[in-house]
Amino acid sequence: MNGSRILATFLISLSLPAMADDAAAKSVLLVLSNHSELGDTGKKTGFYLSEAAHPYKVFEKAGLKVTLASPDGGIAPVDPKSFKLDDSANASFWKTFGNGNESSAAVATTLALGDVKSGQFDGIFFAGGHGAMWDFPTSADLRAVTADIWSRDGTVGAVCHGPAAFVNLKLPDGSLLVKGKKVAVFTNAEEKAVELTGVVPFSLQDSFEGMDATVVTGENFAENAVRDGKLVTGQNPASARKTAELFVAALKEAGE
Repeated sequence: MNGSRILATFLISLSLPAMADDAAAKSVLLVLSNHSELGDTGKKTGFYLSEAAHPYKVFEKAGLKVTLASPDGGIAPVDPKSFKLDDSANASFWKTFGNGNESSAAVATTLALGDVKSGQFDGIFFAGGHGAMWDFPTSADLRAVTADIWSRDGTVGAVCHGPAAFVNLKLPDGSLLVKGKKVAVFTNAEEKAVELTGVVPFSLQDSFEGMDATVVTGENFAENAVRDGKLVTGQNPASARKTAELFVAALKEAGE
C-alpha cells in the first residue's frame, strides 16, 4: 500500500467514529417520580409506565439521547395500575430499565436532578402518575434544572400529572413559567372519575388556572396534547405519545 492510500485510510478511520457518535443529537431528561405512597390510602403509586414508555419510544425513534432522572435519584416506582406489559412500548421500556414484578415494579436507577448538569440538556420531559403530585412540586432541584433549561431556550414538556412539576415554578425573572400559557393537565373531571379527588394533595386544573394558565380540556381519558411554543403538555395516559411527538417537533424547531 502506497503512502497516499495509507493516509486516506487513516483519515477515514478518524472520521467514522465522529459520524457514528452523532454529536449533533439532542439530549433530553425524562423525569420520573420517586414517590410511592398514594396519600393515606395504604395503596401504592409512582410513575405511570406508559407515560414514560411511550415518550421514550418516540424520543428513541427521533434519535434523541435520553437520560432517566428523578427528584432524588435511584429507584423510581411504577404505579401498579399501569403495569401492563401487553403494551409493546411498555414491554420494551421494561425490558431495558425495569426491575421487580407487578407488586414491586420500579426503575432501579435514575439520575438525581441535583446531580444534573442542565447545560448538557436541550429539553426536559416529565412523566405522570399520581406520585408526581407529591414530589414534583416540592423539589428545589427540579425547579432549578427546569428553569435553567427553559432560560437557555430549551424545550419543556409533561403529561397527565407530570405538569405538577410546573406548579409555582418561577423563572429567573420571577415570572411563573406557565402564566399566560395554554396547557393540558389531568382534569378535575378525570380525578373525580378515578375517585382520587380527596386523596391527591391539590387539584392540578385549579392550580394551573390559579397561575393564569389556560387549561385546554378534552374528553375524559381521550387524547389531548397542547403545544404553546416550547412548552408541551398532555392531559392523560392516552396523550403520552402525541405529547412526546409535539415535544420532539418543538425541540427540532429550537435548533433551527
